[in-house]
Amino acid sequence: MSRVRVHNLFISLDGYSAGTYVTEDEPIGKARALFGDFDGRVIEGIHRVDEPITADRIFTSTWGQGIGAEIMGRRKFGPQTGPWGHDDWRGWWGDAPPFRTPVVVLTHHERAPLAFDNGTVFHFLNARPAEALAFARDLADGGDIRLGGGPSTVRQFLQADLVDFLHLVTVPVVLGEGESIWPGCAGIEDGFAVETVTTGSGVTHRLFNRTR
Repeated sequence: MSRVRVHNLFISLDGYSAGTYVTEDEPIGKARALFGDFDGRVIEGIHRVDEPITADRIFTSTWGQGIGAEIMGRRKFGPQTGPWGHDDWRGWWGDAPPFRTPVVVLTHHERAPLAFDNGTVFHFLNARPAEALAFARDLADGGDIRLGGGPSTVRQFLQADLVDFLHLVTVPVVLGEGESIWPGCAGIEDGFAVETVTTGSGVTHRLFNRTR
């Protein structure tokens, strides 16, 4: 059975992984401090970065390895709420989204799939976590399923006991407010083996691998 994996989920010292709101001008709300040193190019492979190969980049570059499909919440796709309008919004990434696989966007307002030349196809689905996972596995051609966020989506899958691997990146900043993955998840560490690595950059990588 393919695994459900969460990669590169940034989290502040006070436990927040995103801001409290999303707008077109502020796609991560007031959580920008979490991502100040993040080089997003490495998610498609270290070979695309003309800089030193650091420990942080090695951890980050596992994002795409063995992935057949992604599941994300609607706020990761865009700032809109309610029924879809008639604008030409195609996601935060323009005409070259980095996924290159099917992507399931969880929304109460379904719409036709949106396809890109690089192999990314967004499917808009109104479903509970287990149903969304079954749908994504049908699209993934045997590959693993990446759970892309945001934090409320990760939280729902943790609560449903559907996450096999969780990579948290704790950044030494305090946000004071925001969105957390942890409400309703007390004791989840009991089902995982947890490795912790702190790198020279000051961030801490925690790798949760399912044991049950």
